[in-house]
Amino acid sequence: MSAKDRRGETSPRIRDVAAAAGVSYQTVSRVINDSPNVRAETRQLVVDVMERLRYRPNRAARALGLGRARAVTVVTSNTTLYGYASVLQGIEEAARLLGLAVGVRVVESESAADVRHAVDYVSDPTAGSVVVVAFDPAGAGVLRMLPPEVPVVAATEAGGLPGAGCRMIFLDERQAAAAATRHLLGLGHRTVHHVAIPSEVPAGARQAGWRDALDAAGRTAPEVVQAGWDSRSAYLAGRRLAADPDVTAILCGNDDTALAVRRALFEAGRDVPGDVSIVGFDDVPGAAYWTPALTTVRMDFAALGRQCVSVLAGGPEVELEAPRLVIRESTATPR
Repeated sequence: MSAKDRRGETSPRIRDVAAAAGVSYQTVSRVINDSPNVRAETRQLVVDVMERLRYRPNRAARALGLGRARAVTVVTSNTTLYGYASVLQGIEEAARLLGLAVGVRVVESESAADVRHAVDYVSDPTAGSVVVVAFDPAGAGVLRMLPPEVPVVAATEAGGLPGAGCRMIFLDERQAAAAATRHLLGLGHRTVHHVAIPSEVPAGARQAGWRDALDAAGRTAPEVVQAGWDSRSAYLAGRRLAADPDVTAILCGNDDTALAVRRALFEAGRDVPGDVSIVGFDDVPGAAYWTPALTTVRMDFAALGRQCVSVLAGGPEVELEAPRLVIRESTATPR
């Protein structure tokens, strides 16, 4: 479907050009980006069609080929955690198809100095277009400080970030967290405890979904137990919950947190799922092979990364698989 411009008139999109020229949208993107990997006759055909349709690439797409390097720079505070690494994987896959170089700029912390250094780096035209992984305060700080002339797309928590004026793409983890909480309540648990991971907003999407489900069921939400990104803090949170015999169900902020909580329960002599049911988040590749296999929410982070690049290149929307609960062995009816 074609978009409408500011005057309300229908304007062609990259898929319209591709269809009229009989080529793929990736080929049109390569022509826009002046990629050498396009035959001369194909390039001329696409240019002719763009002129005939009066197609004008969006600002981000133009920046990829004109005035800024044919590259994508990813700004992130972490390259090893599963969600971050999977977004990076999707970005690299999509950029490689378009002949774009990919660079990574790690923002060391959320301090003003580190954020400013990252902003200054990607504001240079040699950095190309920018994808900010804004799952945390450091990434969000960079996103809010970027000057308006920098073409940028952000991967964020569900709902996006207040104060950021760029295109933000996210998965609906709030609804998925609510579904995971309803699953535990449906098994007969009186309530569900939550070990939360850091978030840019006071109550992250996963925590908000957990609370939504408890409120809808008329249950009082227990105090949130906060953990960091590290396994040690999650393990200590697990020890705190393991000491409370009333705790029978725990929703963890991610699968790494769930693994550490599981260890704390094991050391306290509390069986999973006999005594306590655990649900994780993200569905890391090893989650199906734990003992017991982890019930968790599957998140399509790689598609999130591919969609960020597609938006920058003026390509079609990438289908994002909705987060969904994968039920395995770590949840059961309470004794």
